[in-house]
Amino acid sequence: MKMQNKPQRHRDTEKGILHKELTNRIIASAIEVHRTLGPGLLESAYEECFCHELYTQGISFERQKPLPLKYKEINLDCGYRMDIVVDNMVIVELKCVDKITVVHEAQVLTYLRLSHIKVGLIINFYTDVLKNGIKRLVL
Repeated sequence: MKMQNKPQRHRDTEKGILHKELTNRIIASAIEVHRTLGPGLLESAYEECFCHELYTQGISFERQKPLPLKYKEINLDCGYRMDIVVDNMVIVELKCVDKITVVHEAQVLTYLRLSHIKVGLIINFYTDVLKNGIKRLVL
């Protein structure tokens, strides 16, 4: 009798991908921006166009949303801001870098933990094919 290894499942796949439809719409909006502009611009230009695309698609979002930090009983205003929060369910961190690094991932994971939001997307517009510049993170 041949033993089969049971495949490991990511937490996301146990009951389907969390916020799959919404993240697909977000990614489609980012692809439209990248298809129109291409790589090589500043992050601020992509943010402006991406927000316009979300708006025209009827997707609710907040731009540059403040993220307060609480240390014990002290509320700190450190100036942390999340690039875009979509429908209070997905944090979108926009980048224009050579590659997404562990520092970028740690940043988004920290934002997820502090905001109590479960899903984050890092979208790096500095790539020839945008799908290669997208990283999905789940807390």
